[in-house]
Amino acid sequence: MELHTLQPSEGSTKNRKRVGRGSGSGKGKTSGRGHGGQKSRSGFSRKIGFEGGQMPLQRRVPKHGFTNIFKKEFQIVNVTDLLRCEPGEITHETLLKCGLVRKPNVPVKILGNGAIDKAYTVKANAFSKSAIEKINAAGGKAEVV
Repeated sequence: MELHTLQPSEGSTKNRKRVGRGSGSGKGKTSGRGHGGQKSRSGFSRKIGFEGGQMPLQRRVPKHGFTNIFKKEFQIVNVTDLLRCEPGEITHETLLKCGLVRKPNVPVKILGNGAIDKAYTVKANAFSKSAIEKINAAGGKAEVV
C-alpha cells in the first residue's frame, strides 16, 4: 500500500447537504432554518457572549479592584543574597552572573532581609531603608542608578 493509492472507505465520506432545492429534497422551503425569527434571516450573526437577551455571563460575574498599568515591577534581591557575589562593586550585570536576577531589562530593588558582613558598592534601581542601613554599616555604599 502506498500513500498515493489510499482511498476513503465505503460510507466514510458524505455528500454535502444541498438546501433550498424543493420540498422533495427534505431541505426545501425554509432550508432547515425553522419558521421565521432572527436566526432564519440571511446575514444573521450574533455577538460573542450573546445569550438570547438573558444577562450575559460577562455581565453577571462580579467585578472588583483594578490593575494599575503604571505599576513599576522590580526584581527583588535581599541583602543576604549579596554574599553569593564577590566583594566589590555589584551592578545589574553582576547580579545576572551570580544568578540573583534573571531578566536583564527589569529593574532591581535591594531589600534589607538578613545580615551582611562584607563591604559592597551596590548599584541598583531602588533600595529599602533597612537595606541602605545594613550596606552602609558593613562599610559599603548603596547607589541608586
